[in-house]
Amino acid sequence: MALPAHEILKKYFGYDHFRHQQEEIIQKIVSGKDVLVLMPTGGGKSVCYQVPALMLDGICIVISPLISLMKDQVDALKSNGIAAAYLNSSQNYKEQQEILDSCYRKEIALLYVSPEKLISDLTTIVQMAKPSMFAIDEAHCISAWGHDFRPEYIQLGLLREKFSHIPFVALTATADKVTRKDIIKQLNLKNPEVFVSSFDRQNLSLEVRIGIKPKQKLIEIISFIRKHRNQSGIIYCLSRNKCEDVTSALIEAGVNAGFYHAGMSSAARAKVQEDFINDELQVVCATIAFGMGIDKSNVRWVIHFNLPKNMEGYYQEIGRAGRDGLPSETILYYNYADLTMLNKFAAESGQAEINLEKLKRIQHYAEADICRRKILLNYFSENLEDNCGNCDVCKNPRRHFDGTILVQKALSAIARMEEKEGAMMVIDVLRGSMKAEIMQAGYNKLKTHGVGSEISAFDWQRYLMQMLNLGILEMAYDENFALKITDRGKEILFGKRKAELTALQPIVRKEKKQELRQVETVDYDDELFNKLREIRRQFSLEEEVPAYIIFSDATLHQMAKTQPVTRREMLNITGVGEHKLEKYGSIFLNTIDNHIKNQSGIRQRI
Repeated sequence: MALPAHEILKKYFGYDHFRHQQEEIIQKIVSGKDVLVLMPTGGGKSVCYQVPALMLDGICIVISPLISLMKDQVDALKSNGIAAAYLNSSQNYKEQQEILDSCYRKEIALLYVSPEKLISDLTTIVQMAKPSMFAIDEAHCISAWGHDFRPEYIQLGLLREKFSHIPFVALTATADKVTRKDIIKQLNLKNPEVFVSSFDRQNLSLEVRIGIKPKQKLIEIISFIRKHRNQSGIIYCLSRNKCEDVTSALIEAGVNAGFYHAGMSSAARAKVQEDFINDELQVVCATIAFGMGIDKSNVRWVIHFNLPKNMEGYYQEIGRAGRDGLPSETILYYNYADLTMLNKFAAESGQAEINLEKLKRIQHYAEADICRRKILLNYFSENLEDNCGNCDVCKNPRRHFDGTILVQKALSAIARMEEKEGAMMVIDVLRGSMKAEIMQAGYNKLKTHGVGSEISAFDWQRYLMQMLNLGILEMAYDENFALKITDRGKEILFGKRKAELTALQPIVRKEKKQELRQVETVDYDDELFNKLREIRRQFSLEEEVPAYIIFSDATLHQMAKTQPVTRREMLNITGVGEHKLEKYGSIFLNTIDNHIKNQSGIRQRI
């Protein structure tokens, strides 16, 4: 007879309590209901199907799009004492047959498989592995409205008809309302229960840096990495070339970095990913178009070198940081060139209208002068009452000023240039440039030529971005990104409305404490933590699995803080289940005991 859900959670995963909604989701699945789960990265989605897999008779077939993610999940399950395996194109026929034989003998509880493999070999797989349920991970991939649409997911809708008697669970970390509806429709889910968890990752700090020049960006990033010397991080770039350029600059500065993008061979990508997961590489520069599909829990920071294409992608990418719940940092760099390039990509895409709209939303987030987390959560239909206290806007509240005259200068220049020019030409005219192309067009004779010479080109860029964001201007991407004046802009130009702008240098003042949520800080014995981390590293090398699969940083922090010395105390540490206690308990307990004795001896000598 299967154990109850709570006992499975404690025995195999080392947790005393389920997180919000997990238990209810598990109950629905076990009772045979279809379920759609929207939970943030690091929110505990996998437990929602892994626990029922151990309660139901048969095998849970998990559909996952990435080989690397399958391997991670299977390694983690095995480390917890749960029988799991995966089937994909990296294995030969004999290896696949052995796994299917194990399934037939009911020796495996969870079988991970790619959508292509499942559809092509469906009859064989379900004959050998009698399914108790299907779990579709990264379910947003089935929707053309999703940010990571994959054609191979489309055929999964046929499964629901073939297996009408067993529950289906679809899981995703990012899906807006349109995508949610489409997932249900495409997968043919039967009256599914929909669970939407909070998308608020309070441990992630949010920062946006606007208008920083490329060389300065690199200087700042290198300085940041040096201050976070032993911490893993990811830098997302817009292009493959940029990934390689940034990596070269980091290596030159003495940073242990590698790049990862779709233009590399699969072997080269696998090597970089493996080195990063095993803490052999500190930093990976990856294209935002090519998700890394990693389950590494101790990524401490994520930097976006360029503006992402949409909020879903951005949220998923920053979600790779702090999966263990510990404080982690995210920084987004954003400038006008990014916006121009992304507008072009969106305009030329198959879904120009929706992609342009999604780009506007991430632009709005990047240029925000209110709590960023409020905007981010609002995108996923969640409201935050108080300011978060853990974003750059909350830490440095913005000052506003009457920018009517400044805006009128820009609008007048644009109108006199017949709304035919892009931002850089407009700025050159406002600053009184005598470049050949300005003379040639006769723009040097305009009344507005030079009326904004006291403002730097860099600051004009930022003001124009605010004007775009406020709906004073719009960009005609199909007319070489010419700036056009909106109806609202015309009202300001003709003195019928005022324009309030945000000062470019934010003022720093203390907010009332109750307006800002407190962010948890971590307090532990640093010396002991490093000793425990070294033991974990030795185990990971011996077993050839990532270190965080042995124990997460959060589990080691708790050990270093509470310093358990008995097996019962060790079982009270979050993330220590019975299997891991048997396997690793003695050496970790001995190390903690010796550390306490050494500290006691030092204090006595003092």
